[in-house]
Amino acid sequence: MLGRATGGDEAVFAELFAAHRRELHRHCYRMLGSVTDADDLVQETMIAAWRGWADFAGRSSARAWLYRIATHRCLNAIRDGKRRPGPAPAPPFTPPEPSRWNEVTWLQPYPDAWLGEPGPAERYEARESIELAFIAALQRIPARQTAAVVLCDVLGYSGGEVALMLGTTPASVKGLLQRARAALARDGGAGVPAGPAPAAGSAAEQELAQRFARAFSADDVPAVVALLTDDAWLAMPPAPHEYLGPAAIAGFLQASAAARAGGSGRRFVLRPARYNGQVAFGCALGRSDAGIVVLTLRGDRISGITRFLDPAGGLEAKVTFPL
Repeated sequence: MLGRATGGDEAVFAELFAAHRRELHRHCYRMLGSVTDADDLVQETMIAAWRGWADFAGRSSARAWLYRIATHRCLNAIRDGKRRPGPAPAPPFTPPEPSRWNEVTWLQPYPDAWLGEPGPAERYEARESIELAFIAALQRIPARQTAAVVLCDVLGYSGGEVALMLGTTPASVKGLLQRARAALARDGGAGVPAGPAPAAGSAAEQELAQRFARAFSADDVPAVVALLTDDAWLAMPPAPHEYLGPAAIAGFLQASAAARAGGSGRRFVLRPARYNGQVAFGCALGRSDAGIVVLTLRGDRISGITRFLDPAGGLEAKVTFPL
């Protein structure tokens, strides 16, 4: 089959690329943090691979060659500032001062339905390597460090293989890995978990999710706070506001509930979903879509709430700040 493809058989090339498309999409998503941009970069990778296929001639594995092309396309996109932050939200009420400003406003959730089976060398696809905290932390380190840690630690390529992909030396890759791992360990969202997350689909996970959904839908802020870890955080891409700790989160939720009580009086309705290997909910306010809520669980508590105001990317729809 490889010989036929290198000979120019477009149908065979399409079959080979299709076999790797899903894992390449995950790779681009890890690099960019955006599903919208990952879509574009996979398409660019396919075009570049087809144009260069005749020169490839099977000198390395097709998979490694495609990852090299995809990685360089992602690095170029990051260098050229092509990651698209969502539109700046317009708050309909005065929110409390945030604990910090989140710079990764382009972050988007990744549907579990798209994950499929891990690629042949992906080491821990189901949870850690696709969880939101890890994806967000990857966006905060230099791009070549992101590439090194994803290619080595997630995909299992050796330092020598990654050096060939990045056009550098094994010693340089080792340095990139050391700096990336140290930065990820320091990152508050990607440090060592306080406890393991409940198994996906387990009774413990479902119970915690249901307790959150009941409390959040009822605007029962004390009940939501009772489910949080001491270092819990609330983020709302593409809004840059981020609230750290139960008290700060409670302040925002109370302001949100008060604003709705004084206006429409509507409460949120949550529909179970799964994104990034995590418990999630589609969120509606009356008949209006109000985004997606993804929970990060640690032990029997919630350590992170990510409320995506516009998971589709907001390229046409006007985004408003969450109530």
